[in-house]
Amino acid sequence: MKIGRRLQRAGAVPIKNSVYVLPPTPDAYEDFQWIVREIESGGGDAFISEASLVGEGLTDDEVRARFNAVRGAEYKAILVEARDLLRAVTKRSLGQKPGKPNSRPISAGPNPEAELAKLRRRFEATRDIDFFAAPDGDAVAATLADIQQRVQRQRMDKPELRSSRPIDGATWVTRRDIHVDRIASAWLIRRFIDHRPRFRFVDPKRYSHADGELRFDMFEAEYTHVGDACTFETLLNEFAVQDKALQEIAEIVHDVDCKDAKFGRAEAPGLARTIGGIAKLCERDEDRLDRGRMLFDELYAAFGGPPPA
Repeated sequence: MKIGRRLQRAGAVPIKNSVYVLPPTPDAYEDFQWIVREIESGGGDAFISEASLVGEGLTDDEVRARFNAVRGAEYKAILVEARDLLRAVTKRSLGQKPGKPNSRPISAGPNPEAELAKLRRRFEATRDIDFFAAPDGDAVAATLADIQQRVQRQRMDKPELRSSRPIDGATWVTRRDIHVDRIASAWLIRRFIDHRPRFRFVDPKRYSHADGELRFDMFEAEYTHVGDACTFETLLNEFAVQDKALQEIAEIVHDVDCKDAKFGRAEAPGLARTIGGIAKLCERDEDRLDRGRMLFDELYAAFGGPPPA
């Protein structure tokens, strides 16, 4: 059963008892090598071969059809839940109560962003092993994009989340001893909001606010936690920065900073540990900011974002 689950996660499909196939790619070959090692370490036997199916019986085209059937079924299951969530979010935008979905229950009322994040992760996990462009993949992507737009529009309809003016060369103030939300927020400010920012790190007990300074992630700040949103999320909403890679990062930062597992991001513990390492190595906040900038540039690129200009 354990090996079967490993094969499923790799995207392999069975064609005979104990015979599983993947397209001939370097990643697939590596996946099979690890699985073979796991089988052998448990006392079993396994081998890998590359083959082309011709003539009578099972053909390459029929094997591709099996891949598409499995991935298509996974897409359809996600699409059912995505359409339920879309209906619930649409009702919210019309001022109606979300009500109960028609099929599997989805809690779209209080946290539609969290439900969307879960569906998106399932979709991306399936898409990563969708080797032959199975049906319904495009429909799922379009539905998730529609949900994201509606959720973003609802956020921007709130007056407190509207950006009032462009910012260039401002002084941004936050508390000393910066950690994940402040490091991520400073990176976001420099990369997407204010290309010539100046940062000050202060003792909040001794700090006196000066005209023109913009505070973030501190008491009475212009940009800080709003509801259950962390400062990074507030900045994204305030400045209407619509970017899929940034939304991925926002979910991870939220789970680390708020410690509520709202989005259930598997990357959160790793980011928390890495930021903890930066904090131990760098006493000066300016150094943490520099190290954090490299970290979030790399994370942004990993989610498909373009490199810095």
